[in-house]
Parts: sequence; structure tokens; C-alpha cells
Amino acid sequence: MKQSKTLRRWELALLLGVAIAALAGVWLDRSQAALSDQVIRLHVLANSDSEADQALKLKVRDRVLGAASDYFVPRATLEETREVLTEHLADIAAAGADQVAEEGYQYPVTVSLEDNYWFPTKQYTDFALPAGEYTALRVVIGEGAGQNWWCVVFPPLCLGSVSETATQTALSDGFTQDQVSLITGEDEGYVVKFKAIELWEGFKHWITGG
Repeated sequence: MKQSKTLRRWELALLLGVAIAALAGVWLDRSQAALSDQVIRLHVLANSDSEADQALKLKVRDRVLGAASDYFVPRATLEETREVLTEHLADIAAAGADQVAEEGYQYPVTVSLEDNYWFPTKQYTDFALPAGEYTALRVVIGEGAGQNWWCVVFPPLCLGSVSETATQTALSDGFTQDQVSLITGEDEGYVVKFKAIELWEGFKHWITGG
């Protein structure tokens, strides 16, 4: 009888642990989804990892960012920005291809806007984004087999024409103060939440074989 009671206690403890983990996972999923629903990330893939192709990637990146900046209307919503980018994907690709040609290469450049694209945690100069699925503006140079370059085009945190800080830009484009605290680490409590999202999203990606 005593052993039976002990087993039941372990079973209850296990069930409680699973329930807490499930609830925490739902909360973290919602937090990451709320963030990713307000972001369009830029993903530039080099043709290869050769020194020349990596240097070309950065030049194409700059050309693409310059072209993309022409399509951003101040205070536009994410959906409005998506629509404009979708309409001008060919123009952005052409800008990238022009840069490739000017550098003496013949690589094709393709540009697409893709939903639910997996990104690892990425630290930028004054902000960071946790791992998870985001909408991505993907620029593929040639084979796209080289190291990537990531940043954010909405809010326009990586556009050279933006003079505001990451905090000011994010707030003006619809982020809540809590979300700004999360990505900038302004509140130490949100550093813990950021790490929890990072670990949870990484775990999900791992178990799904991503």
C-alpha cells in the first residue's frame, strides 16, 4: 500500500510537471508569435563561402536595402509593407542582380517573401530577436550555399536612412513597451523571458527535425 501511494505521488508530480511545461510552452509560443507577427526579417544568402562571394553578398545586401527603403511608407502597418514588398519583389531582385553584374559576376538573384521561415536567435547592435518562425524577405545569390546575413526590414531597424534608435523605431511601428524591453534587454526581467523563448523555440525546432 505504501509503495502504491509513493507511485501515485510520483505520477501526480510527473503529471503536474507536464502540465506546467505545457502551459509555459503555450505562453512562450504566444509571446514569440506576437513578436514575429510584427516583424519582417531580411535574409541574404551568398552563392558560396568563398571570400569573393561573401564580399559580394555584403554589396548586394547594401543595394537591396537601398532599393527596399524606397518602398517603405512612414508609419505603414506590417500588412501594408508586405503588400508593397510583394508588388516590388522583381524590382528588388533586379537591384541585386545589377550589383552582381557591376561586380563582374553572372549569378542570378531571386527574391521572395516567405512566411513561417525559421531563424535562430540573432543579436544585432542594439537589439536581439529570439529564435522562431518569422516572415522573411529572402535574397538568394546564385546557389545560395554560402553563409547568411540577417537583419530586419520591418520595423526598418536595418535601413541606413533610419536615424531613430531601435527602441524609437519599434515603438513607432506598433511594438508594445514590453516587446521593446524584450528585444533590447532594457528590463532585466525580460532577459529571462527572452532566454526562455529562445530555449523553447529551439527545442521545438529540434524535435521537429528542423
